[in-house]
Amino acid sequence: MLLRMTRPGFLLLTAAACILGMAFAWACGCGFDVPKAVATLVLAVVAHAGANVLNDYHDARNGADAANQQGLFPFSGGSRLIQQGLVSEADTGRWAALLLLVLVPAGLLLALHSGGGLLLIGMAGLFLAWAYSAPPLALMSRGLGELAVGLAWWLVVLGADYVQRRQFFVIPAATAASFALLVVNLLLINGFPDAPADAQVGKNTLVVRLGARRAAWLYLALALLAHGWLALAVWLLIPPAAALWGLASAPLSLAAAALLLRHANAPQRLRPAIALSVAAALVHALALAAGLAASAH
Repeated sequence: MLLRMTRPGFLLLTAAACILGMAFAWACGCGFDVPKAVATLVLAVVAHAGANVLNDYHDARNGADAANQQGLFPFSGGSRLIQQGLVSEADTGRWAALLLLVLVPAGLLLALHSGGGLLLIGMAGLFLAWAYSAPPLALMSRGLGELAVGLAWWLVVLGADYVQRRQFFVIPAATAASFALLVVNLLLINGFPDAPADAQVGKNTLVVRLGARRAAWLYLALALLAHGWLALAVWLLIPPAAALWGLASAPLSLAAAALLLRHANAPQRLRPAIALSVAAALVHALALAAGLAASAH
């Protein structure tokens, strides 16, 4: 039950982000420390799991999940375990706190062996995990949740690179923006089935704020921007040319955008589009990582 509370299927996105960050370090010939890589992956996944559980806790408290009868499980609407009476709100809150608190000593230990910059990344990540769901900020209710999630996964890539490289570097920071934009799109499209319930409890996601049609066009714009930025970054000689492997996700994103534009006002028909959005983010990260690894010298 504790594992189900973390929504384990979505944790694959964090694993892909870690692999991408490590690939940036590998491509520069900075070496590769296997124990540190494993520690990075475990801590990032635990952080994501804690954020998921915390989100379920606060969506139960604000009534969003109880009001949501149109969510497309497992993509949207939370884990539903509280609503099914399988766990309590209190136990969910305690599990979230435990997962996030265990990161503090573990993160400090990893930073001790990797560099102080990792502390900045870790603190920013924990802040976003809390601020996304929890009042008084509750960024998910202010139309800022999508941006916060994109920033969080951008930080995962930077952190995984930093642990290996032991310093900040412009190439992963700039290039990983394309992946972060696809993560934004994933949260954006997940908001379509949840929009009626979210609006009912004052959870003003981008879909609620913009309306379904304009939010669908925003999805297309972000998909084009993500892939266009990667191509431009290569043209500007930021990452190596093999980073263009990341464009393998473009057909998936565009197919999802086409389905979303067609069914924006019929969210129960968006399951294929959401699945394509998940696939696009994963393929983008892994294909980009493979391209970087192939260019290693």
